[in-house]
Amino acid sequence: MRKRGGGLSGRMSAGCGEMEAGVSLTPVSPFVKMALEALKGLMVPHLLPESCYDELFLRFNFLHIPCLKILISKGLGLAIVAGSLMVKLPQIFKIVGAKSAEGLSFHSILLELLAITGTMAYSIANSFPFSAWGEALFLMLQTVAIGFLVQHLGGHTGRGLSFLFLYFGVLSLLLSPLSPMAVITVLQASNVPAVVISRLLQAATNYRKGHTGQLSAITASLLLAGSLARIFTSVQETGDPLMALTYVVSSACNGIIVMQLLYYWNVPVDKHKEE
Repeated sequence: MRKRGGGLSGRMSAGCGEMEAGVSLTPVSPFVKMALEALKGLMVPHLLPESCYDELFLRFNFLHIPCLKILISKGLGLAIVAGSLMVKLPQIFKIVGAKSAEGLSFHSILLELLAITGTMAYSIANSFPFSAWGEALFLMLQTVAIGFLVQHLGGHTGRGLSFLFLYFGVLSLLLSPLSPMAVITVLQASNVPAVVISRLLQAATNYRKGHTGQLSAITASLLLAGSLARIFTSVQETGDPLMALTYVVSSACNGIIVMQLLYYWNVPVDKHKEE
């Protein structure tokens, strides 16, 4: 009996072994294989190195901290870039809808543009990944549009057109091989004081007028959220302390503007009093 039981047990074990072997050797369906290849093509190397893709999506090791940091950083960076496509559109629509740029400081816009341009030129010169700085390109275009509208609606269309031609001329020069790296680095280093002065000028304008005019709360809030997220992504993707410091200062200054928007929320724009 023991013999027969042992034989039966042996046959069952052998059968289970064959079944396990059969499962392990079952080929992956073409559809699943194509889906995995497509996912890998999207993520490697744009979001993850191949080793991290294998770690997270093949071994399902979601607690692998270094790879997780890379994925979060890349994801945040691309989300910021995508959001920057429309971050200042509420501000532009508000100006156009009101046919007024009341409450916006042109000098503040110029300094903000200086900071954005410095970040973009510095990142391109250092070959940083697009996900680490791409929003600067779209913010630049929208900020230039706001600068022109401030001049145009203030009755200085000619001055606004001159501003456009001059700015894009200087930008072309900065992005060309003619610009020394030392100049680009100095421009990036000037970002910190430029951001501080830019936001303080806008804050002073708000305080002096006693309201925030046509300043958009949506745009200001998105800029604050973006600069906070950029602190993490700049450390993770570039490792450049100058970039990280710029976003720390920018976050603090954007926070001041958001607090003013909340403080003056119910204060109407009294144009007659200002005139």
